[in-house]
Amino acid sequence: MAEDIVIKVVDLHKYYILKGETVKALQGINLEIYRGEYVSILGPSGSGKTTLFNMIGGLDKPTSGKVYVDGVDIYSLPKKKLAYFRNKKLGYVFQTYNLIPYLTALDNVALPMVFAGVPRRKRVEKARKLLEAVGLGERLYHRPFELSGGQQQRVAIARALANDPSIILADEPTANLDLVTGKQVINLLKDISLTRNVTVVTNTHDLKMIDVSDRIVYIRDGKIERIEERQTAEIRDIIIDIG
Repeated sequence: MAEDIVIKVVDLHKYYILKGETVKALQGINLEIYRGEYVSILGPSGSGKTTLFNMIGGLDKPTSGKVYVDGVDIYSLPKKKLAYFRNKKLGYVFQTYNLIPYLTALDNVALPMVFAGVPRRKRVEKARKLLEAVGLGERLYHRPFELSGGQQQRVAIARALANDPSIILADEPTANLDLVTGKQVINLLKDISLTRNVTVVTNTHDLKMIDVSDRIVYIRDGKIERIEERQTAEIRDIIIDIG
């Protein structure tokens, strides 16, 4: 199954110097994630899950260790090549949406394709189709302030798909949403994973993610505490609820 590994993290360490002291945010993380999987990274604040998420996304350089995405050692790439690689291979969804406020939904979704060199006509057509696919066909020309939080997150998801990435990285995608809207976003990400064979990696506190995750990676004190299949995690939750 090695050929299906899309993300491979090898002996990953990340240390920070804070007020003269060394903070070990990650301590020897090893992890393999397969193509088409939906994986959630869970852990308390300060556990290192955000640091791990950023390392997988090429957003923060490790102190030591390797991160391979589609077989490429991403931190061996020069900055410009890494930026291009991220633009083509990775789609990002952030809890604060990170939409450009003066651009329409259509233009926000089309923007990554500008950096990829896609001609205007093709990127507008594709952005339209992506917004229709996430249920926003009637909101093409609305700006972020004219959209609800859930609609803005759907725009962000459509934008993440703009360059047909093999991986979507979703950072607390439901944190600013109500219960119902959050569930809709979770189901949308799961549907994208299934229908497009896209690997989805979420960094989250939201236990609703367990319902759709293929595996859950629990992080504590910069180390992987355990990795569970969804069924195991669901049974554990039922036992806790009964107890």
